[in-house]
Amino acid sequence: MRPVPAPAPDFVVVPARHPGRWVVIAVIAVIAAVVLRSVIINPNFQWTVVGHYIFADIILMGLLTTLWLTAIAMLLGVVLGVIVAVMRISDNPIISSAAQFFLWFFRGTPVLVQLIFWYNLAALYPNYAIGIPFLAPHLLHGSVNDLITPYTAAILGLGLNEAAYMAEIVRAGIMSVDGGQAEAARALGMKRITAMRRIILPQAMRFIVPPTGNETIGMLKTTSIVSVIALSDLLYSAQTIYSRTFQTIPLLLVACIWYLGVTSLLSTVQSRIEHRFSRGHIRRSR
Repeated sequence: MRPVPAPAPDFVVVPARHPGRWVVIAVIAVIAAVVLRSVIINPNFQWTVVGHYIFADIILMGLLTTLWLTAIAMLLGVVLGVIVAVMRISDNPIISSAAQFFLWFFRGTPVLVQLIFWYNLAALYPNYAIGIPFLAPHLLHGSVNDLITPYTAAILGLGLNEAAYMAEIVRAGIMSVDGGQAEAARALGMKRITAMRRIILPQAMRFIVPPTGNETIGMLKTTSIVSVIALSDLLYSAQTIYSRTFQTIPLLLVACIWYLGVTSLLSTVQSRIEHRFSRGHIRRSR
């Protein structure tokens, strides 16, 4: 007869202690309190001026221009980015080379330089004419100065630059999808463009959405450079006021508050979209 084993003793699980963590928290809390107190009581911040201008009409109009410009530039960037990404992975060497040249140029030059270039395009081409090549008369013609307004220059400069970066993001997302998906689609008789639209891109969205959200937030802040071409965005509106009142710091704080508010909202939306696109993957991985 085998002996009955003695019951295992009851062990009490004691959570690990992290005294260093509490020390770090205390140090951070003290530093935050000191900085916050300094910001609140320092009269040079002129918080009354910030409160006066935070909802001023000129500031809100500048904010509307910034949001509109961000949306248009991102829409142009995403649409062109998808097209250039598909061209980039094409088997046709001419199409692929054209896409590579686009990426080389627009990623290799600063966006500020591109913006100023488009704004001064009339120095190279004073007039434009659209029609059948080498045949006259032209269907459309006119002055490039009338065509390239500050708004047009901003959209072209920001949108084309964004398209180059979005093309690489989309290409990486497409390459992340298993090659067997495309082969299965072709075996079912799908054309390549149909398989790309209905099979590949929907699966690649899980990899495309997070960096696209980051690009949108980055674009919101990048629009501030359009102030160099006198486009009345949020920053330029703040600059217009403090150039008259010499209240530089409070007006820059007004711009920062609006930028932080909108980027926080965009970050929340991005997080929800990422969660939505990752739900199926999470279920499959369990």
